[in-house]
Amino acid sequence: MGQRTLVPDAGEVVLQELKAIGRDRLVMVLRSAGARSRCPVCGRQSGRVHSRYSRHLSDLPWEGIPVRIELHVRRFFCGTEACGQRIFTERLPNTVHRYGRRTCRLSAALKQITSALGGSAGSRLAEQLGILASGSTLLRELRRRASSQRPDAPRVVGIDDWAWRKGQRYGTIVCDLERRKVIDLLPDRSADSTAAWLKNHPGIEIVSRDRASLYAEAVDRAAPHAIQVADRWHLLRNLSEALTGALAPHHRIMAEAAQAVSKRPDVPLVERSTAASLSTRTVRARQGRRDRRLSRYETVMEQVRDGLSQAEISRRLGIDRRTIRRWTRSGDFPERKPVFRKSSLDDHRRYLDQRWEEGCRSASQLWRELRQRGFTGMDGIVRNWVRQRYGRRSTQVRKEAVPPQPLRVSPRQTTWQILKPSEPGRPYLDELYRRCPEIAITARVAQEFFRIVQQRDLPAWARWRETARHTPLASFARHLCRDEAAVMAALEHKWSNGPVEGNVHRLKLIKRSMYGRASFDLLRLRVLATG
Repeated sequence: MGQRTLVPDAGEVVLQELKAIGRDRLVMVLRSAGARSRCPVCGRQSGRVHSRYSRHLSDLPWEGIPVRIELHVRRFFCGTEACGQRIFTERLPNTVHRYGRRTCRLSAALKQITSALGGSAGSRLAEQLGILASGSTLLRELRRRASSQRPDAPRVVGIDDWAWRKGQRYGTIVCDLERRKVIDLLPDRSADSTAAWLKNHPGIEIVSRDRASLYAEAVDRAAPHAIQVADRWHLLRNLSEALTGALAPHHRIMAEAAQAVSKRPDVPLVERSTAASLSTRTVRARQGRRDRRLSRYETVMEQVRDGLSQAEISRRLGIDRRTIRRWTRSGDFPERKPVFRKSSLDDHRRYLDQRWEEGCRSASQLWRELRQRGFTGMDGIVRNWVRQRYGRRSTQVRKEAVPPQPLRVSPRQTTWQILKPSEPGRPYLDELYRRCPEIAITARVAQEFFRIVQQRDLPAWARWRETARHTPLASFARHLCRDEAAVMAALEHKWSNGPVEGNVHRLKLIKRSMYGRASFDLLRLRVLATG
């Protein structure tokens, strides 16, 4: 930020007089600081003054007091014979725009206010700051500034969609990846509108996109010479979804491997975790919910066996198709995992066990002792904790009152343990691979693709493609081969849709702050102005 001065630009204008008009207005009298001026047509400087006149401008307020500027400017003769501009007015581009009624710094402040808040809200804030401007004036100023800006022709762009309303209506955002800024916003997500935009920008050489077919079609139609780069994050996301789908039929094997590693008895996890600590009413309610889920599951499986499609079952039963797909792939009724909530008393468990063995049965006494040890909770927490772990009237300590939290055995959690292995999850994966060699082969193929994308190992792509064709990830590999050129470009080039995703997040913030006001036109202007 440059040094601020009293006048708009100390290099262009000089303060002649400062006048106070009453108690609520200031007037600055300014004149040009230079003796000569340059002709805007031929560029030649001239010092022959033709005449003088005054311009009246609005400026930034001082402590909420409105400021008016009386600017004395001059007209000059142009001395160039061939120049068609015989008389010209001196230009002060850092002070005021041509035909402007506000100083440049006031216009910039209004632009920032409008970009952040919009018309009505921006007008209310400007009034509090001492700037009088209606909402329509702010929007008109924003549109005028946006139309006067001519962005440079982009060479590398990123294209992605954004949601008007998630799952129902989408638009398209286009970013210049070299400058990391938004260059345009389209109101819909279609190949036709994207292709029309690309035709109007013929200098594009590289297009980064997700794996949506409509954007690939648009680029093929409008910019066939451009290199298409598949976004690496979307490639890894597609990998995790494919691996989760491949693991779904092996849900029982994953549960058995988790039980074997944690050395638990072969009993249902729900009974093991709830029978000792929950009331009979809670157990009955939970069992009732399980019976209802089981009834829906059996109804869905019966209709699947009858040959109905997933879409038809979803319409008939009102169940999401993703749930039906997950149930179909699982091969068995998926039990819900027990929930173990961490208590603020877990750090004091050993001390509570010791005091209970010593004969202290008063929850209030235990709470007072814990307060001296730094516990900041209420006595009700201690009372509930003692009731859950020792029973309402129990006189003996339950040695296994707090069962250790079981390993997560859902296909999604197993997917991330395979792709991003950690030391605590290593025994579970070893046991899982031992019990099911098919999972072991699938995991090795998935880990290799993860490594190829992370390290951009282009030479290893062909070998992985051939290996994956004989594994449960064959469908994923076939889909990649349909877009093979973009996948290989993702391994070869550095470009990705990371900046685009960041701008989509900023677009969501602007869209939600507008509360449905105005239209797509204002949303586009605000996104471009703050980009």
